[in-house]
Amino acid sequence: MDETPQRPLDVVIVGAPRSGTNMLRDVLTSLPGVATWPCDEINLVWRHGNRSEPSDELTAQQARPAVAAYVRGQFEKVRGRCDAPVVVEKTCATSLRVEFTRAVLPDAKYLFITRDGIDAAASSMDRWHAPFDLRYTAAKARFVPPSDLPYYGARFVATQLRRRASRTGRASRGEVTSWWGPKPRDWREIMRRHPLDEVCALQWQRCVDASRRGLAGMPDDQLHHVAYEDFVSDPIGHTSEIVRFLGLPDADVSEAVGGVSARSVGKGRATLGHEAVARLEALVGPSLREPGDGA
Repeated sequence: MDETPQRPLDVVIVGAPRSGTNMLRDVLTSLPGVATWPCDEINLVWRHGNRSEPSDELTAQQARPAVAAYVRGQFEKVRGRCDAPVVVEKTCATSLRVEFTRAVLPDAKYLFITRDGIDAAASSMDRWHAPFDLRYTAAKARFVPPSDLPYYGARFVATQLRRRASRTGRASRGEVTSWWGPKPRDWREIMRRHPLDEVCALQWQRCVDASRRGLAGMPDDQLHHVAYEDFVSDPIGHTSEIVRFLGLPDADVSEAVGGVSARSVGKGRATLGHEAVARLEALVGPSLREPGDGA
């Protein structure tokens, strides 16, 4: 085993919702010397200094020195608190702002995970109108920048009131009445014009297309692509490959991947049925046909 001390390293997982980002983060943080935040995502940390932006599509110019310093400081806090040299971060909205993220963390390594967009969209539909989870929300609220708490607290209350009011009317006709997950610039228009399955497919498309643009030209030693379907078919082999890419010490990864399963491959397509799949493929087809993304 390599006894060379692991240098500090930030690892950013980039991926659309329901594409295996949680799975990949959980596998990596099961390895020695790798840590993350004790909550699902830290989108409001990334948006500090840009909180009034109506979408998650932040630009490199918005990574001002004070903003970048704040975000980097949060990574250092995790590193120190967990006594772990490697900090892994997964927030799905990062897929819409890769240039911004690269400006904040230029030396980080990036794992871009992609999944068949139809399966991902079908899985997102289950999350879109999930009941409010107080414990989940409270865990994330611990990491809201203190100066932003009043702003987000007021928005949270307003959102909950809107959702309660929309449970009848439009919602009863099957229309989308609120947004979940990463917000592209045209999220309001998407929500207004499309039913839920198309909303989820378009959200997936916006995320993967923005990620491809933002990651284009990144050196091979900083970027590693993970295809969800390949990973779940051979989790030990692909995790070992990621370990080598990140320069982590050799380790037995079998226990880390113990919960990985291939059962979800193709499940969304089967659940949606032929008509819906054909309609969604026509809507986001070009994005589905990128190499390595499945279709």
